[in-house]
Amino acid sequence: MATGGAASALFTGNDQPSAAPEQPAAELQATPVEPSPTTTPPTTTRAHPERASRDRERPALDPEPEVHSGSSFSAEPIPTDPRFLTEDLNLWTGPGENTTLLKVLDTGSKVQVTGRQVDGYAEIVHNDQLRWVNADYLSKTKPKKDTGGSGSGGDSGGLSDAPCASGSAVEDGLVSNAIAVHRAVCAEFPEITTYYGLRVGDGGEHGTGHAIDIMITDSATGDDIAAFVQDNYQELGVSQIIWSQRIWTVQRMSEGWRWMPDRGSDTANHYDHVHVTVY
Repeated sequence: MATGGAASALFTGNDQPSAAPEQPAAELQATPVEPSPTTTPPTTTRAHPERASRDRERPALDPEPEVHSGSSFSAEPIPTDPRFLTEDLNLWTGPGENTTLLKVLDTGSKVQVTGRQVDGYAEIVHNDQLRWVNADYLSKTKPKKDTGGSGSGGDSGGLSDAPCASGSAVEDGLVSNAIAVHRAVCAEFPEITTYYGLRVGDGGEHGTGHAIDIMITDSATGDDIAAFVQDNYQELGVSQIIWSQRIWTVQRMSEGWRWMPDRGSDTANHYDHVHVTVY
């Protein structure tokens, strides 16, 4: 139906026109994303130390130095040789009087020596321990109990007290014990003919008649005379013997023979005579 001369149209349903079409949005430009740096640490191969194999041959080690002190080892015994003490000797922990004194071994005692010597001391095995004694008084044979002389003439405990065939002039001014030494030695060692006794003006034992010098021509005889006097020191009243730059005294007899300082000459060091001092 027409009114007012203006025409209009009715739309229903799907016949209604749509709104003006939207302009397409500007296409978004994609910004390339660079990959982020990795934070994972690079993989490394750790070098492991070479492990020892039980089957691999090991290099030889330097042997431990051999030490001869303390105990002797039963697993590997130390070779020894038997010896006998010719007099009472101190038993030391080491080779010298600056070590510890353990005890005194009796004359005639049997010991086992290792063959090692240091500064005049011999290493021995004693009660499974390595110890030291004076090497000068070790013998392969056991010493005799009676070593007294058997000279002619008077007799006192197996020692001769008869006047010497070489004369008695040296006995002038000597005390009785010094005379006893002279007569016992000359009977036991008739080859010895030179002795010196009283020394007028001497400030020591020779000046009082308490000493006698027994002159020798070889060291072996000197050793024998010194041992003879030492073995009979009680019967002869001996207090001291000096021979071959060594001294032995009754007061320190457990220490055996002790070295003396060098005095410069054979006579001063008692290499050509045995000096005996008496009480």
